[in-house]
Amino acid sequence: MIYLAALIFPGLLVLLFTRVAYNRVLALVLTVALIAASAYKGYTNSLLLIVIDSFSLTAGFWLSHRLIKRAAKPAE
Repeated sequence: MIYLAALIFPGLLVLLFTRVAYNRVLALVLTVALIAASAYKGYTNSLLLIVIDSFSLTAGFWLSHRLIKRAAKPAE
């Protein structure tokens, strides 16, 4: 269950922060800071969990790029 959450939630957080901040790099930094804080508190206990978080962050960053490109495209 933890691995499924690690696969979904970081990517969703990047997308949410991108929509709120209108900057995908800032959204990525905020999400990494949240994950680093949770790792510091001891909630991240395996290397596999860190790898899954990283994959989800990368996917969320890519999706946020597509989201911004689609929003910036002029209406036809």
